[in-house]
Amino acid sequence: MASSIFQFRSCKVAVIGAGPGGLVAARELRRESHNVVVFERQDQVGGTWVYHPCVDTDPLGSDPSRTIVYSSSLYSSLRTNIPREIMGFLDYPFLSTGLAHRDSRRFPGHREVLLFLNDFTTKFRLTDLIRFKTEVVYTGLGEDGKWRVRSRKGNDEEEIEEIFDAVVVCNGHHTHPRIPQIHGIDAWPGKQMHSHIYRIPEPFRDQTVILIGNAASAHDISRDISQVAKEVHVASRSEKHNLFGKQPGYDNMWLHPMIESVHRDGTVIFQDGSRVLADVIMHCTGYEYHFPFLDTDGLVTVEDNRVGPLYKQIFPPALAPWLSFVATLASDWWQAPLFTVFELQSQWIAGLLSGRIGLPSQEEMMKDVEAFYSSLEASGTPKRYTHKLGDYEFEYIDWVAAACGLPRIEGWMKKMYHATFDNMKVRPETYRDEWDDDDLVLEAHKYLRSDIPLDAISPL
Repeated sequence: MASSIFQFRSCKVAVIGAGPGGLVAARELRRESHNVVVFERQDQVGGTWVYHPCVDTDPLGSDPSRTIVYSSSLYSSLRTNIPREIMGFLDYPFLSTGLAHRDSRRFPGHREVLLFLNDFTTKFRLTDLIRFKTEVVYTGLGEDGKWRVRSRKGNDEEEIEEIFDAVVVCNGHHTHPRIPQIHGIDAWPGKQMHSHIYRIPEPFRDQTVILIGNAASAHDISRDISQVAKEVHVASRSEKHNLFGKQPGYDNMWLHPMIESVHRDGTVIFQDGSRVLADVIMHCTGYEYHFPFLDTDGLVTVEDNRVGPLYKQIFPPALAPWLSFVATLASDWWQAPLFTVFELQSQWIAGLLSGRIGLPSQEEMMKDVEAFYSSLEASGTPKRYTHKLGDYEFEYIDWVAAACGLPRIEGWMKKMYHATFDNMKVRPETYRDEWDDDDLVLEAHKYLRSDIPLDAISPL
C-alpha cells in the first residue's frame, strides 16, 4: 500500500488523550512532520496508568451527575500481567533502569509503568505538545472538510475552538463501567460497586463479597480481598464446571457459575442452585466505549459496545484517514503487547496523513469491515467483543506492520507472550514471580541490546 511517488502533506492534527496511545501517536505524527496538539484532561501523562486513591462518587458509575475522577481503574496492588520485555515500544523497550527507587521486577507494579511513560515523554520531548488540564468538549467535521475541536481549560467555562486537518482519538475506555442486569437487584439490600472504584482491600474486612467476572481484574481483586474478607465468591460465565467450588490454596474463596437472581433478604442464588448471603457485589465486567465529544453525523456509532464501522480497528471508511482511533482494542484475561500495537497503528496513521502510504477505497474498506463482522457472527462472537483481538493478535500486529512497510514482530516476542500465558494457567497465583522461559529472556535482552539485570532471571 506504500506509494513510490507521492506529494507530501504536513497536517495539523489533534490527538485526544495523553495515555500510552496518545503519547506514541504524538511521537509518530511529529516524526512524520505533522503539526501536533495533544489534549489531556488530567495534569499529567499516563492515562489509565495514573493511580489516584480518590474514586467516583457513584460506585456503579451510572449516574450522569456523579463526580467523575478522571484517573484510571488501577488498584493499589496491581502488577502487569505481561513481562516488561514485551510491554515496551519497539524502539524504546521497557527494561529495568537498575535505579534503587524503581521497580525492577519482570512484572512490575503500576507505578513503574507510569514512570516508564514519563521517561518516554521526556526522551522524545513530547511535553511541549501537550495541553494539560484541557478537556475536549466537541469534535465535529465542518462543511470545508476540516475538524472543529472545542476545548475547555480546567474549570473555565470559556470554550476555545480550533481547526484541524485530522483528529486521532486516544481517550481510552476505562472510565464508564459496564453493568449487567441481575434479576431482583433493585430489592437487594447489599452494596453494589464496579471494580473501577476498587483501590485497597481493607473496606471489605470481615464481609462476604461476590465478584462478577473472571478476567484479570476479578482474578487479582479476589485474591487481594481474600486477605481480609470473611468470604469471597467469584461468579464466572466462562469457567468449566469442574473448576467450580472452593479454590485451591484458599479457605475463604469459591468459584461459581453466573448469578441467577438476588433477593430482598440479601441472598444471592447462582445458576447451579447454590446460594450465599452477601454484603457486597462487585462488578468486574468491563467498560463502555464513550466518546461524548465526537460528532460524526452518525458515520461512527457505538452499538452494543462496538465502535464502528472501523477499518482494521482504526479508520471509519467514510472519514479515513482524517479521523482515526488508537487504543480501542480491548482485552479479556490476556493482553497483547498493546504498546507495540499502539505504536504500529500510529505509524500507519502518520504515514497515511502525509501521503507516504495509501489506503484502499472507501468501498473496499467497507467490504473488509463487513467481512470481519460476518466472520465474528459466524463464529458466534457477540458484537460487544468486536475489539477483542483474541487468537489473532499477532496476525493483526503483523498486518499493521506490513501496512507500514515494516517487518513482522520478532519471533521471541510471540514465543514469550504464549509462554507467559501458559505459565499463568499452570501457576495462576505465582506466574509473575516464577517462570520457565529464561531462554527467551536472554534472547529478548540480546535483541534489545541491553545488559541483563540480575533480577530478570527466574529464581527457579
